Amino acid sequence: MAITKDMSILEVVQQYPDTVDVFVNAGMGCLGCAAAHFENIEQGAMAHGIDVDQLVKDLNTVVGA
Repeated sequence: MAITKDMSILEVVQQYPDTVDVFVNAGMGCLGCAAAHFENIEQGAMAHGIDVDQLVKDLNTVVGA
């Protein structure tokens, strides 16, 4: 299953723990914050000024999708 920008951050991290480093390296180190529980990847990336398409590509590379 490929990761998409519509998936929740928490869902991705729980399902694919190896993605934590990708989020942190991209500048989203607040995976334990309240927003991570309800924001999707696109919302989180936009809030941090991160290129969502590149982030999703990097996440999928890590999980082999």
